[in-house]
Amino acid sequence: MYPVVEWKNNKVYMIDQRLLPLEEKIIEHSDYRQVARSIKDMVVRGAPAIGVSAAMGIALGVMAIKPDGNLEADFKEITATLSATRPTAVNLFWAVERMKKVFHLWKQDLALLKQKMKEEAIAIDKEDVEINRQIGANGQALLKSGQTILTHCNAGALATAGYGTALGVIRAAIENNKDIRVVADETRPYLQGARLTVWELQQDNIPVTLITDNMAGYIMAQGRIDGVIVGADRIAGNGDTANKIGTYSAAILANYHKIPFYVAAPVSTIDFTLESGKEIPIEERDKEEVIYFMKQRTARPETEVFNPAFDVTPHHLITAIITEKKVLYPDFKKAIDSLRQ
Repeated sequence: MYPVVEWKNNKVYMIDQRLLPLEEKIIEHSDYRQVARSIKDMVVRGAPAIGVSAAMGIALGVMAIKPDGNLEADFKEITATLSATRPTAVNLFWAVERMKKVFHLWKQDLALLKQKMKEEAIAIDKEDVEINRQIGANGQALLKSGQTILTHCNAGALATAGYGTALGVIRAAIENNKDIRVVADETRPYLQGARLTVWELQQDNIPVTLITDNMAGYIMAQGRIDGVIVGADRIAGNGDTANKIGTYSAAILANYHKIPFYVAAPVSTIDFTLESGKEIPIEERDKEEVIYFMKQRTARPETEVFNPAFDVTPHHLITAIITEKKVLYPDFKKAIDSLRQ
């Protein structure tokens, strides 16, 4: 599989996820504004991948700062531009803050600053893969051979620097010789499940069946789903979790049918400043994503559309939150507080 985001020869390369699975195209970025546009336009998506991309975008911006420029003002503009791209994914802001710390440590020497910023962005990229593998190792213990797992949206290698969070748990279970099958929700309106999750699992020869989002309850009622694993874009201090729109519905269905509902995410996805999911900002996207399908209009242009990109699953519907540190169980507030140490 192509790298989701890669730093090479002082440029940032991304696979254009908007075109998958029909076309595999790599986009080159030589300017931080291009990286910001790719994040906003969903060339790259998934909270961890957005964080890595933002770090690389900031490094790219700092590399272009001239010695006679206003360093503080230029850096403020770079970070503000990247921060404005996707409001819900907290990994974006975590990465920005991490790059800011490096900036303030080394800003007295521009040449050294550029090197340190590049090194930090590359380190964030490499660390994400290791974090995902640890999430997988912790989470696979929850799965039994012969199970079928439902997932929503894409929380795999394409949503991270590699390996994946929710799909990382599935990969780790298979690597431990467990027979696991996957059912992937199509994930309207952007079809990340159909276009990305299915393609990614097919690349790894992992058995996967595609369904539309409104089929999940039916197959749960038939006893064909043993568990649900999803990723997260932001987790509040009480365990309330923001993820791709439709996740809340899947959680309600799982709860009704007494099926375990797991969230897999790095600790960097936890927003310790928020008490509950009510405080999580929810991104609303353009109506064109809803009234078009594969460039074909499906509704009249004057149609009023509501298009939130995420919803919030209350903590009481979540069985466990799988992180790289440990698996968290209710009481989630106490479990999350323990990660502060």
